[in-house]
Amino acid sequence: MTVSLTEDCASCAALCCLALAFDRGESFAIDKPAGVPCPNLSPVGHGCSIHDRLHREGFSGCVRYSCTGAGQRVVQELFAGRSWRDDPALVAPMMQAFRGMRAMQERLVILTAAKNLKLSEVDAARCEALMSQLMPGEIDRQEVADFPGSALQSEIDTFVSGLRSYVTG
Repeated sequence: MTVSLTEDCASCAALCCLALAFDRGESFAIDKPAGVPCPNLSPVGHGCSIHDRLHREGFSGCVRYSCTGAGQRVVQELFAGRSWRDDPALVAPMMQAFRGMRAMQERLVILTAAKNLKLSEVDAARCEALMSQLMPGEIDRQEVADFPGSALQSEIDTFVSGLRSYVTG
């Protein structure tokens, strides 16, 4: 299975605009708690009403943010294209899944980069095996939600820490 590590907002349900908290400052013009839709979210659909002027309106953090493809995986793979906007009962489970999927996708980005190192056969095989565990043919919503703090996350983080010798010479 191939998984995109680039966001595809058209295949998402504006999960970043719902699930993430904003702190007013240099990157965001407002405070917004997690779980509250951004006030700039269009009233219908999942678009941003100020997308063309995010920088000018004080939302440079939105411009710089990338979910690394977590949003579309949650919406398309775990919720079959459904949205929290159409079914408010999906807010909590989608936010929980988004949190877990972001952690999974971040590790996929790191493991993908690690594959470009001159790894030993053992480390290359381990890297591939760990990537496969993050990209099964079918993903389970509860496993995704439980990923942060899981044994698999710890195993990946330990493996990645062990790769320092490849980059420090």
